[in-house]
Amino acid sequence: MTNLSVNVNKIAWLRNARGENRPNLLELSELLIDSGIQGITVHPRPDLRHITPDDVYELSLLCTKKSVEFNIEGNPYSEPTKIYPGFINLVKDIEPDQCTLVPDSPDQLTSDHGWEIKVTEHNAIRNIVEEIQTTKTRVSFFVDPNLSQIDSINEVGAERIELYTGPYASNPSPKVLSEYEKAYHHAKDIGLGVNAGHDLDLNNLELFLSKVPADEVSIGHALISDALIKGLDIVAKQYLDLCK
Repeated sequence: MTNLSVNVNKIAWLRNARGENRPNLLELSELLIDSGIQGITVHPRPDLRHITPDDVYELSLLCTKKSVEFNIEGNPYSEPTKIYPGFINLVKDIEPDQCTLVPDSPDQLTSDHGWEIKVTEHNAIRNIVEEIQTTKTRVSFFVDPNLSQIDSINEVGAERIELYTGPYASNPSPKVLSEYEKAYHHAKDIGLGVNAGHDLDLNNLELFLSKVPADEVSIGHALISDALIKGLDIVAKQYLDLCK
């Protein structure tokens, strides 16, 4: 079985658009957990465009209370600012179940590529991994289906990878899928757990998991979008009833 961790960034983004607490991030996260999902994922960025440090602390408490995993994504090189405590500081303070390291820039719209770790960077990145692992947190790296990079991630001491599935989602051909299948088996053969995420949805997830039975998938944008599509007519009719 593959665990489903829902990325709730989009809920926070919608809330922040009005500067209020609607939709309520904690209430909807709890609703998701009560539906049966196994985890909550957040990607707190330095500009606080969606998830804030306060959200991270509150969601951590919720996940502990509800006995589901909490996964914090982000760039380990994001430094402290007046409004942001710094990624590593936040992770070490929260001690989530999993920390997924992502090589994105502060102004990047969304994560769109995996790590490209050079041999000369192994020691520095290993130090980051070991610093996180002084807590109870499992370390994962966001990575393309690149076997040499998966080897590098193993060498720096991580426990898991998260396969960046954007290219598969845009072209779910047998050839592309086979690259992910090879990456999955290679990672498993060298002892790494395998997660997957980015642009997976109701149309492409089943095929992907039939070849790549990941330990966990992280899905946010598509799931929230589908929830709007599938629930919008119900809510619109409720408002129409009140307008009669």
